[in-house]
Amino acid sequence: MFDLQAYLLGLAAIVILALAAWVVGSLRRNVTVVDSFWPLFFLAATATYATQVADPGPRAALVLGVVTLWALRLTGHLAWRNHGRPEDHRYQAIRRNNEPHFAWKSLYLVFGLQGILAWVISLPLLAAVGGQHPLGVWDAAGMALWLTGMLFEAVGDLQLARFQARPENRGRVLDRGLWRYTRHPNYFGECCVWWGYYLMALSAGGWWSIASPLLMTYLLYKVSGVALLERDIHERRPAYRDYIARTNAFLPGRPHRAT
Repeated sequence: MFDLQAYLLGLAAIVILALAAWVVGSLRRNVTVVDSFWPLFFLAATATYATQVADPGPRAALVLGVVTLWALRLTGHLAWRNHGRPEDHRYQAIRRNNEPHFAWKSLYLVFGLQGILAWVISLPLLAAVGGQHPLGVWDAAGMALWLTGMLFEAVGDLQLARFQARPENRGRVLDRGLWRYTRHPNYFGECCVWWGYYLMALSAGGWWSIASPLLMTYLLYKVSGVALLERDIHERRPAYRDYIARTNAFLPGRPHRAT
């Protein structure tokens, strides 16, 4: 059942967090901080949804637990990765196109937009936490898919961090480990995580929340993920052309010969 009151309270929690992120980003003159807050938007929403369930069952605890693990790991990784770095080139472009007074405009162009997007995408979390159906096979399938996604994200991020930490790899392309089978194991993992959430929502009767994983898949592959990252990467790293020719963009698969 769709709980509008809980959903609106989740929006309020996200808005409060987005405002805090905006303050931090404005003080630092670096709105990249919104990336670190992105997973926390979902954690805040899920925790809020859970408080609105009169008699939360085991699925509510399960979903809150896995969202917490996912959000804290991803937030910690992004905060560590971006610490001390200049503003991401994506946000630098937005800043250039919206001066003067970008500090104020970023409230809705960056932080508000991402907060609203997170609220819309959080629908499976609302459904899964509020559902009263007993745990079943779809929950097990959802957990298996979630675990697969978490492993791809965490291991892929770790492999990339280690690769980039070695000076001799500067300008080179990582094509070992998980990166041998997909050019974006972290994005593939994120996709699996969200389809895992949806399967748990489906088990709770929340079939209507399917727009969330569909939207997330589209964003990861066509908008803010693969497509955005690879738009000009071959200009900065010419070896990436060969990597594209032999490695799947998203779904893992055996490397193939370039033609």
